[in-house]
Amino acid sequence: MVNSLSQVKTDPANLANLDNDRERILAAIDIGTNSIHMVVVRLESNLPAFTIIAKEKDTVRLGDREPKTGNLTPEAKKRAFAALQRCKDLAISFNAEQIVAVATSAVREAPNGREFLEAVYSQLGIFVNLISGQEEARRIYLGVLSGMEFNNHPHVIIDIGGGSTELILADSHEPRFLSSTKVGAVRLTQEFISTDPISDKERQYLEAYVRGMLERPVEEMRSRLVSGEKLHLVGTSGTIETLAEIHAKEYLGTVPSPLHAYQFSRQDLEAIVKKLAALNYSDRAKVPGMSEKRAEIIVPGAIILLEAMKMLELESITICERALREGIIVDWMLTHGLIENRLMYQSEVRQRSVYKLAHKYQVNFDYSNQVANFALSIFDQIQGDLHCWGNEERELLWSAAILHNSGLYISHSAHHKHSYYLIRNGELLGFTETEVEVIANLARYHRKSKPKKKHDNYKNLPNKQYRHLVNQVGAILRLAVALDRRQIGAIKQVKCQYKPENKELHLSLVPHDPNDDCALELWNLAYKKEFFEQEYEVEVIASLSPSVVAN
Repeated sequence: MVNSLSQVKTDPANLANLDNDRERILAAIDIGTNSIHMVVVRLESNLPAFTIIAKEKDTVRLGDREPKTGNLTPEAKKRAFAALQRCKDLAISFNAEQIVAVATSAVREAPNGREFLEAVYSQLGIFVNLISGQEEARRIYLGVLSGMEFNNHPHVIIDIGGGSTELILADSHEPRFLSSTKVGAVRLTQEFISTDPISDKERQYLEAYVRGMLERPVEEMRSRLVSGEKLHLVGTSGTIETLAEIHAKEYLGTVPSPLHAYQFSRQDLEAIVKKLAALNYSDRAKVPGMSEKRAEIIVPGAIILLEAMKMLELESITICERALREGIIVDWMLTHGLIENRLMYQSEVRQRSVYKLAHKYQVNFDYSNQVANFALSIFDQIQGDLHCWGNEERELLWSAAILHNSGLYISHSAHHKHSYYLIRNGELLGFTETEVEVIANLARYHRKSKPKKKHDNYKNLPNKQYRHLVNQVGAILRLAVALDRRQIGAIKQVKCQYKPENKELHLSLVPHDPNDDCALELWNLAYKKEFFEQEYEVEVIASLSPSVVAN
């Protein structure tokens, strides 16, 4: 059975063996700063598409963090645990084959965020991936594109969350610009509002602060536009949907169902913001279309939207009811090969992102590709005999092999440690924070010391299974690096033969030049193989191909 790190304890079957013709149910959870959302979908892989069959939402306010430490509070964690248990129960009731969960800014920024996620896994059996702001923006794009046709026109997507606002410039083919800015409805309420109703002074300061924070992403976005292109604005998630419901109640007398594709103008939004800012909490909560929880944070959220529309000089906004959680579903479908045509560009985002980072740090592509090919060859040949990792882990190995020497950009001395830092902070798109951590650790241990519990980077891995992954796959990378010690492509091919009766792994090396004895590669293999031998409990025996020796 393949070790799939994306599966949770509730997963009833091995995904690799599922029959695509039968009904497949998947659940996606978005653990945000304000709320926890879940969608349960029925996958239609023959289209490819999905149908939402259930939703769950709880306002848990993980963003209500301890003022001095920034930690998630015990009360917020308790609310989150209760919400996640309900989500899990609902997913199981629909026979979901997997729960895919991500956490965003509140957990990402909290010092005890990882501790919280470890507790979620150990107590509820739900593995949660942290994702970066840019990755959050990318998945929001995927979610919107799954439910809205762009008709080859550029669109700006704005998603106002509790802790951050994502601004995305995109068309039908690709996201041209992804950004995540630390302005969110919960964050701004906590940091800037002390009056109720909000005073003119606080409102003016808040507006100026939002403009200052959004200035850079808006300028970047404008620089990516082609002359003459007309922009369309799409809004997603709770704050913007609430403003749309308030608008519909006031101007239409009823809220359309679904709210998807509903439009309202900037002029009308200005009137709504003015009205809401003049009300205290009690009166805001009575506004048709408003929930009590949303009434606490709606004014800063509305100001973010209004200022963004002014800066972008856009006069109207269209609602899309699909966002991050649906983007999680699309990303999963891409990763598992269920989408091949419409979003082909997106399915290759990981590979492009790795190459882009390698280019940035002036990696020797010929050498890194050679190491990657050796690593994947060994991985494939010993799969089933010495390990049971699958395609997802194989891709992490490839990424680490391409980037393992990126630290040379800083210095040759301890460059493996520099590689860890550069990869960890390199904004690799398409990967979760945990996957980036794995790639960085694999690169970190391609030479010198083997992984040790006292190493901070090794401790950053979320659990024993990931540390086991780094140990086993990292041992393969070490062998691959040794096979091109001179970085001249001396070895053409490596053939692996496992002999279980003797617990031996024989590596037969085929050199490019029959007259090359590859002494340095053989010596380096002898030096590097110890970690592999300890991890797999085998003896590695390397030799040149007999046919070459005979010549």
